Amino acid sequence: MELLSFYNVENLFLPDPQPRHKLDPTRSGLRNWDERKYKNKLFKIAHVFQLMQEKSGMLPFIIGLSEVSGRKVLEDLVQLSPFNSEYGIVHYNSMDERKVDVAMLYDKKKVEVLDSEAITFFFEIENKNTEYYDTTRDVLYSKLKYENEIIHVFIAHLPSKREKDVNKPKRIFILNEIQRRILDLVNGGGNVILCGDFNENPDDENLEKILYDNSQEKVLENPFQQLFSTGNYSTFHYKSGLLFDQIILSESFFKEDNMLSFRSAEVFRSEKISSRDKRFEGRPFRTYSGTRYLGGYSDHFPVFVTLGKV
Repeated sequence: MELLSFYNVENLFLPDPQPRHKLDPTRSGLRNWDERKYKNKLFKIAHVFQLMQEKSGMLPFIIGLSEVSGRKVLEDLVQLSPFNSEYGIVHYNSMDERKVDVAMLYDKKKVEVLDSEAITFFFEIENKNTEYYDTTRDVLYSKLKYENEIIHVFIAHLPSKREKDVNKPKRIFILNEIQRRILDLVNGGGNVILCGDFNENPDDENLEKILYDNSQEKVLENPFQQLFSTGNYSTFHYKSGLLFDQIILSESFFKEDNMLSFRSAEVFRSEKISSRDKRFEGRPFRTYSGTRYLGGYSDHFPVFVTLGKV
């Protein structure tokens, strides 16, 4: 068996330098983000995967992450138990305005990275009299070798649904480009995994459309559709439960003769990483609530799939 996981870790930034003036903006945008809080955050994220290991008997061999700022935070993370410097990092700095990126960690004993790239997107802003472009987080692509199999992994964190969903056209554009790349790989017989925080639920039109090719033949499976329909959520907005965090796999993972075949999908909702406040029971124990520091893990639960080995 192998696990593959995705986790939006909620604003993993290096500690802010001491401001010269109390009204100066911080690099992180967080309030009083110091060394103590940073180290606690790293410990909490590592602890999530320790809990996953205790439950499943193993660590994920591939981990997608979002809302990480720079490579240094990842280097600090993989030094901690249970990673113990045995995990490699794939990361590129994006041009996102908040300086948060997606990244991949992988078990160096099991996985070899053959190739990787950051797929960058630029959008023209409405004011045509400016030379500036609107940018967002990159999509990370990695070509991996696992035993004798090649696996293609895409990790995304699509633009958010803020301000009456002004970013919906951007999400559609990005998903169309990812779909084009995935179809090229699937048509060549490739094993493809697309995971991330899509800022859309599994039953939204965009995420249903991406499962099919231009002839309406199904080429991808999203096991998180079933989880969402039965009330499994990875994050919340006011009273609404959301399953923005998903792992989508090519049809090859649903064939019993494949090196790795799909067994199950899960939202990892351990009580230890859930809110301590009874008003928010069953929700993630987040690091911040607005500007108020809570000291929790993240405002998202991680998700994972279990893959069986032939």
